[in-house]
Amino acid sequence: MKTVVIGLLGTVLDARGKGVKRWNKWRPTVGIFMQEDLLVDRLELIHDSRDVRLANNVGADVETVSPNTEVQLHQLPFENPWDFEQVYSTLLDFVEHYPFKPDEERYLLHITTGTHVAQICWFLLCEANYVPAVLLQTSPGRGDYGVSGQCHLIDLDLSKYDAISSRFKRRQLEGTEFLKSGIATRNRQFNAMIQQIEQVAIRSVAPILITGPTGAGKSQLAGRIYELKKMRGSIQGELVAVNCATLRGDSAMSALFGHKKGAFTGAQNARKGLLNKADQGLLFLDEIGELGLDEQAMLLHAIEEKTFYPVGADNPVCSDFQLIAGTNRDLQQQVTEGRFREDLLARINLWSYELPGLRHRREDIEPNLDYELQQAERQLGYKVSFNKAARQRFLEFADSPEAVWSGNFRDLNACIQRMSILSDGGRINEVLVQQECERLLTCWRPANLNDSLPTLEEILEPEQLADMDLFDQQQLRHVVAVCRDSQNISQAGRKLFNRSRLKKSSANDSHRLRQYLAKFDLKFEQVQ
Repeated sequence: MKTVVIGLLGTVLDARGKGVKRWNKWRPTVGIFMQEDLLVDRLELIHDSRDVRLANNVGADVETVSPNTEVQLHQLPFENPWDFEQVYSTLLDFVEHYPFKPDEERYLLHITTGTHVAQICWFLLCEANYVPAVLLQTSPGRGDYGVSGQCHLIDLDLSKYDAISSRFKRRQLEGTEFLKSGIATRNRQFNAMIQQIEQVAIRSVAPILITGPTGAGKSQLAGRIYELKKMRGSIQGELVAVNCATLRGDSAMSALFGHKKGAFTGAQNARKGLLNKADQGLLFLDEIGELGLDEQAMLLHAIEEKTFYPVGADNPVCSDFQLIAGTNRDLQQQVTEGRFREDLLARINLWSYELPGLRHRREDIEPNLDYELQQAERQLGYKVSFNKAARQRFLEFADSPEAVWSGNFRDLNACIQRMSILSDGGRINEVLVQQECERLLTCWRPANLNDSLPTLEEILEPEQLADMDLFDQQQLRHVVAVCRDSQNISQAGRKLFNRSRLKKSSANDSHRLRQYLAKFDLKFEQVQ
């Protein structure tokens, strides 16, 4: 296999020395061909139109020290060797038209010569595999190697460098474990999701949307993402967290965007607002689905333009923040119902992750149990643990179908706190576990929904009820309850067919509801 060197003419170092004195100077391009352990079959030397004479002289010297090397000169139009776009485009055009034959030739890309811009461009082209080469770096030598210098080969295939590769994997693993608060979770899908979040958190400044039921850990994960970004130097400001469900009416606009003094009654002092406070930092908007449409419009503008107008202000305020949004609602459904802006959802939905509830991660209950015990120890100041039988009983209950974990990790945190405080000497026994299991079951026991549903005697004749199956009766009672809780038939239809309507190209919810009611000789107006 032939060896081919590709490189730029060094207009400074390759031009060192005049006449016979040039042979007493280290010249990077010529020095390559003075290496005893490197035999080169061909040199592809690239130069600017202003350096034709120098290129010819260097090429002649290469042929002098290495008669078996073929020298090919390539004249390229470098208008400004410090213009990144121009240099990259010129070199890219060259390599795209060069007839590489990787099966027949080995390529060494010389990166010592040329401007720093050119060296960066060579690196990027090689890394992107536009140039199937190994990087060749030369440097002046000492003593007997003073003129010839030294050569170093750099292969960008990092998989060949075990130390670098293992360190990178270890660094990524540390970030993943940090996001999980050090909890050795076992759920495969959850672990894969956290690994991707670690990559996104470090590499991207785009908004992140975290969905999932209440208590699934959205706020905790947002905080860990911020701390990871802070540690890796991708963010400088502070974490500003706000629950949008607490923002209501006129105060919502002022809390988020601030206000000017005298902007409204009671505005005796100017207020900067949370977006301003989050400048250069991270803004976590939990329950973003609770924001009003006006606030959503201003938030969208602030995300895209990095500016916003405080209430009553004529001049914009700049704030460059990163956004994490959390919600337990179906934002796509809210868009359909006109309660959430479609353009805002599109903007914050680039990276979207759904945290599963605890009952969908039952294999993670045990490691989270150990984590909660550690947290309890820190709070109480003494060691807390289960005896063997109590631990086994609690885990059996936690994994059983009757344990619905409706409050997710908040339920788990609360029950461990209760048992820890009630334990004698920090030892949780079977009696405490049994009491806690009964308490949880009582909390999770759903209210008798049938008591609050309307009776069918109000709308149907006795003869109709006598012929109806219990299934149809219960279903109709729920439908009537939704109709009475809606302003019109369209709204009721959207609620009742909230999933199937998304799969239809043209959803006519009103018509579907009318058809359902017609089976019982009913109209919407009758059941309201």
